[in-house]
Amino acid sequence: MEFALSAFENLPVAPVAEKRPLTDARHGISRTDDYAWMRDANWQAMFKDPSILDPAIRAHLEAENAYQGVAMAGTVDLQKELFAEMRGRIKEDDSSVPAPDGPWLYGVRYVTGGEQPRHFRIPRDAGAGASASEQITLDGDKEAEGKAYFRLAGAGHSPDHRLMIWGYDDKGSEFFTLRVRDLETGEDLPDLVENTGGGVAWSAGSDGFFYTAVDDNHRPNRIYHHRIGTTAKEDTLIREEQDSGFFMSVSGSSLDDFVFITVNDHETSECWVMPADDPAAMPRLVAGRETGVEYSLCEGGEVFFILTNAGGAKDFKIMQAPVEAPERKNWEEVVAHKPGRLILSVSAYRNHLVWMERENGLPRIVIRDRTTGAEHAIAFDEEAYALGFQGSMEYDTEVVRFSYSSMTTPSELYDYNMRTRERTLLKRDEVPSGHSPSDYVTRRVMAPAHDGEEVPITLLYRRDTPLDGTAPCLLYGYGSYGISIPAGFNTNCLSLVDRGFVYAIAHIRGGKEKGFGWYEAGKRERKANTFHDFISAARYLDKEGFTAHDRIVAQGGSAGGMLMGAVANMAPDAFGAIIAAVPFVDVLNTMLDDTLPLTPPEWPEWGNPIVSAEDYRTIAAYSPYDNVAAQAYPPILAVAGLTDPRVTYWEPAKWVARLRELSTGDAPVLFKVNMAAGHAGASGRFQRLEEIAFEYAFALKVVGKA
Repeated sequence: MEFALSAFENLPVAPVAEKRPLTDARHGISRTDDYAWMRDANWQAMFKDPSILDPAIRAHLEAENAYQGVAMAGTVDLQKELFAEMRGRIKEDDSSVPAPDGPWLYGVRYVTGGEQPRHFRIPRDAGAGASASEQITLDGDKEAEGKAYFRLAGAGHSPDHRLMIWGYDDKGSEFFTLRVRDLETGEDLPDLVENTGGGVAWSAGSDGFFYTAVDDNHRPNRIYHHRIGTTAKEDTLIREEQDSGFFMSVSGSSLDDFVFITVNDHETSECWVMPADDPAAMPRLVAGRETGVEYSLCEGGEVFFILTNAGGAKDFKIMQAPVEAPERKNWEEVVAHKPGRLILSVSAYRNHLVWMERENGLPRIVIRDRTTGAEHAIAFDEEAYALGFQGSMEYDTEVVRFSYSSMTTPSELYDYNMRTRERTLLKRDEVPSGHSPSDYVTRRVMAPAHDGEEVPITLLYRRDTPLDGTAPCLLYGYGSYGISIPAGFNTNCLSLVDRGFVYAIAHIRGGKEKGFGWYEAGKRERKANTFHDFISAARYLDKEGFTAHDRIVAQGGSAGGMLMGAVANMAPDAFGAIIAAVPFVDVLNTMLDDTLPLTPPEWPEWGNPIVSAEDYRTIAAYSPYDNVAAQAYPPILAVAGLTDPRVTYWEPAKWVARLRELSTGDAPVLFKVNMAAGHAGASGRFQRLEEIAFEYAFALKVVGKA
């Protein structure tokens, strides 16, 4: 890729990290890590106060930022152009369609120039005077003033609509602080709860709330009840999880009469139920944890509906049990397991049961009349599309909401009457700068994998894009945790597509696009399938003329960043460049460190190399950092956040150092560290666009279009 290398001519010498060898021996295998020192010894405290970062580490990270600044200096105007384009596609004063709940309609909007959401409500019976009677319940821009980073955890009103809990993180480290606002006065009460996971459930009487507390290792392991008007020190411990491999969360029921406490890792779950009006009551266990068995509850009046894979229902089934006796022995089947049809979620209303499912890679919403058992589905005809089910805040309703989009079709929001089947379009997302769906083509193609499987790929390109191998391509992948990447509308990628790119999403194993088995075939001892699938997708796009191998820019973030590191090692010739955002590339070291926030809960996904020699060898065989080799790599851009508790900054820092040390080629390796953000990057909606513009400018530069 000669134009990629010429794009980065006359660069200064890249930062060279000092080597401080640290040897570790496990299962009779010895490894030496030259760059382990990049992990701040006091990282837990640093996440809460970044100013205490070790000076030597700070100096190295700042040198990396200076280097990539020089390398990308020629794209500054392009970045501004891309940013302006992407911002121009956003309706700056956009507003949600307010959703009904009791006497109010609740919604979220943005103001022109605003970075943060503004929560509001209007009286349900306001009619034509709705706008005049609007009440701003939380102004995110106002709360973010003076803060380098600010992210709202959300805002939830009390059952009696008098109060609102809202949470925020102002470090990027995901330690959320909770406040309580009086919606009648607009003032926050003295109540203040720190170091939480962000989620809450109101007490039935609106006089308190349940929340999840996070420990020093950033693990949500305790549920507390806070009574309004008291201090956090007086909060009542409801339940504590002793196993560091499981996380806790809390949520409320649709009728506000139950609180659900969920304990889970990536393959096992356990639920406890307690009355929302009695924080002194003992939580009731629904079904004890059983490795590999997952279940979740939703309330349906006198019964709980249970979505579960128990009894070998790999793609899940729906059960029910009486609320007064929800134990597993009382579960009765409502919707049977059907192999290949993955049930994703379930919601209950007074007269209807609704679930989201995916079959043959496409989602649909199914409605069942709870009295007659009659079913019908909401589906669409495009080759690839995305559905989102918003449901309703209210239980006694016939109307629910869903959204629809495709790679060419902006998101549409509908109210749907479950009884009459009437569909009412509420909103179609506007693209202020203009968008004509007919100018674009979206396709779903299948790439043959190394073992005979077929990997779905969703494509978007302009109708006039030549498919003769000359078009550049951004190929996105993730492939972990069973997360499926929707084929939905994305205004940002149009900045590449309008410049001749083919935009592609590889729906590789490790996700659930083709059912739960698709996920199982891309985890633990079969993790290599994820990487092979992505390489197969790249080679297919090259072979079929959608692009050429040296014009493919691969992109992935977090676990998708691990994918980027793995395929760079396995098939560097298949890609023209690689963008790895907050990349999980030091997999073996991270899975060996049980003090890190996510390590114990992640063992079911990756394996536990501490106790298992087999898991150790499996991870060591693909861990990107451990498999950097003396070979020529394509240009690589890594992006990280200093206070990221999910993928710590030192993972990409070490990976970049080793790539520079061992690469035999001349392609640059760039590393950008956001010194004031965490895993999600910048928190504001326009600040985030600046980061995307930077990554897209890199992609355009390496294919000779900058």
